[in-house]
Amino acid sequence: MTLTDPKTFRAALVISAALVSGVLCFAAAQARHSVVRPVEVQRFSVTSSRPFDEVLSRIEGGLAHPDMPSFVKQLSEAHNQSELESVVNAAVGTTGIMQFNEFDLGGVLRKEAGDQAPPIVRLLVGNPLIMAEMVKSVPDAGSYAPVTILIDQRPDGVHVSYDKMTSLLSPYENKDVLQVARKLDAKIEGLITSAAF
Repeated sequence: MTLTDPKTFRAALVISAALVSGVLCFAAAQARHSVVRPVEVQRFSVTSSRPFDEVLSRIEGGLAHPDMPSFVKQLSEAHNQSELESVVNAAVGTTGIMQFNEFDLGGVLRKEAGDQAPPIVRLLVGNPLIMAEMVKSVPDAGSYAPVTILIDQRPDGVHVSYDKMTSLLSPYENKDVLQVARKLDAKIEGLITSAAF
């Protein structure tokens, strides 16, 4: 029997369809396959003898504080990269880092413990242009930007902590992205150190 035989030809089509279907199903299953990537985090942390409110104020004083609704509107209205950079650079000012949000974690704890709860504040800070430089080559960097600065009161003083971007991105082994991350780490660590001491 040859493929010119109608029965053989139909059988070949059925087999081919089954093979293609199997390959597609296998590919789809592979696409749905989850990946767990180990990430070893390095936390930069200092302990300050300054009062909590002073440390927080000094950190926030080193950050730009644009009007966020206006900033977001200007970003959406930017027509090209040059306009986008102008908007961001005007917003971040000389510090190069802006504050996106602030979360009063201690305020939540005080609902249960009252005034006995220690103050804890989480700041989300960064620079959209720095974020873009990392994310365009390592999309997973978007999980970590903007970055967190955590300020909390403990018995031995005020702790200020930051998870180093280089440690978060080192598993991706992208030299250009790690260079950007190192510069970001230096900015954040410098800000924390100058505020704490």
